[in-house]
Amino acid sequence: MESRPRKLLDQVRDVIRMKHYSYRTEESCVASIHRFILFHNKRHPGEMGATGIEQFLSYLAVQEHVAASTQNQALSALLFLYRAAFKYSSDNVSGD
Repeated sequence: MESRPRKLLDQVRDVIRMKHYSYRTEESCVASIHRFILFHNKRHPGEMGATGIEQFLSYLAVQEHVAASTQNQALSALLFLYRAAFKYSSDNVSGD
């Protein structure tokens, strides 16, 4: 019986739990990543880089009028995704 690979957000949850982060941090991080994916029409984050992140953060600031702290929280969640879940270095996130 073939097992299907786990969904991206489930993989993120696994890494967060392995690192013993709080449940609230997990919820917030997953929600930000989910919002990022929906913003980019359900494209896989692995297909995007710094430009996709910049577009999303600009959208949050300009169109959604979210607070700076919310933007920072979203950026932290995306950096976590690319660094921990994808095991990318910060160099890979900084360029497309």
